[in-house]
Amino acid sequence: MILTLSIVMVISSLLLIVLVLLHRGKGGGLSSMLGGSFYSSLSGSSVVERNLDRLTIIAGAVWSISIIGLCLLYKNAA
Repeated sequence: MILTLSIVMVISSLLLIVLVLLHRGKGGGLSSMLGGSFYSSLSGSSVVERNLDRLTIIAGAVWSISIIGLCLLYKNAA
C-alpha cells in the first residue's frame, strides 16, 4: 500500500509541475512559448483555461490525499 501511494504521489507531483507551468500567467508562461500561434490562440480561450484549472485542482487533490495516506500509513507502521 505504501509503494502504491508513493507511486501515485510521484506521478501526481510530476503532473502538477507540468500543469502549473502550462498556466498562462502575467508574462504568458510556457503555454504561449510551446505551441506557437495555434496553441496561443487556443490558450486564450476560456474553456481551455477552465479545463486546465480543473485538471490542476484534481491533480492537487490526488497529491494531497496521497500525502495524507502516506502519513497515516507511516504513523501506523511505527
